[in-house]
Amino acid sequence: MASTVAVLMDPIERISPKKDTSLALMLEAQRRGLALRYLQIGDLAIRDGRPMARMAAVRVADDPKRWFELEAPQWCDLAEVSVVLIRKDPPFNGEYLYATQILELAQQQGVQVVNSPQGLRDANEKLAALWFPQCLPPLLVSSDRKLLREFVDQHQHAVGKVLDGMGGSNVFMTRAEDPNLGVILDTLTDSGRRFAMVQRYLPEITQGDKRILMVDGEPVEHCLARIPQGREFRGNLAQGGRGEVRELDEHDRWICAQVGPELRRRGLRFVGLDVIGRYLTEVNVTSPTCVREIDAATGGNIAGRLFDRLEVSA
Repeated sequence: MASTVAVLMDPIERISPKKDTSLALMLEAQRRGLALRYLQIGDLAIRDGRPMARMAAVRVADDPKRWFELEAPQWCDLAEVSVVLIRKDPPFNGEYLYATQILELAQQQGVQVVNSPQGLRDANEKLAALWFPQCLPPLLVSSDRKLLREFVDQHQHAVGKVLDGMGGSNVFMTRAEDPNLGVILDTLTDSGRRFAMVQRYLPEITQGDKRILMVDGEPVEHCLARIPQGREFRGNLAQGGRGEVRELDEHDRWICAQVGPELRRRGLRFVGLDVIGRYLTEVNVTSPTCVREIDAATGGNIAGRLFDRLEVSA
């Protein structure tokens, strides 16, 4: 009987199949003869101390018009699954937290959960970069608007962001003399009620925000530089950035060497680092992307590299 790979993700009917990394992982699992199952966070449960999931058998295709076929979902014990790939997008809210606790029970029963539930709880995608201060630009995390304003005054040009955003949402570029700075800080901190981050503006963003993929703490040889277009300062593809595949340079590899061992230690087996110029800016652990763009340009198989590391076979 084939080993089973369950993929916990957002609604599969809403993905963009041409560039979706979850689909790339599912296609690779299917190519290897593994049984595929699909579920969302609401399909998890605990019954008498046992982690359960309502999962649908799924077949996938590299077809922009018809990329999946689902069978009727059925409840089963999660211990019957070999691997669970957690591919749920942020925000990391209460439901996400509870899902990791359910999946940790499955992990304790021998199921491989990627990424580690404990690692996901520990690694806020903005704050996890702070584990590596030698790689960081000047930055401040606070809910105090006066302190945040002082940081912007010091550096004159800064970028502010919420701690639970993704895809460039709720990211603001501002300057010390910006008459909207107070409004921006109010928005970021919910008028002082939540933490936010401000970083010194990095002019190297015009050359691209590099997404470097890490598999078991080792970097993929090519990254995707996401280059802002027009009057937009954000390079995120979701904000209209243009993707350009590049080889890692020497400093990229230095950053990866700083970060890789800690990722492995925390069970973060598939991670996307964001690098602008010489600085690490984010550590993406929930649902890192850009596999399909890099593979298309290089003829690589990043999903295959991940499955080679997993203890699973047909």
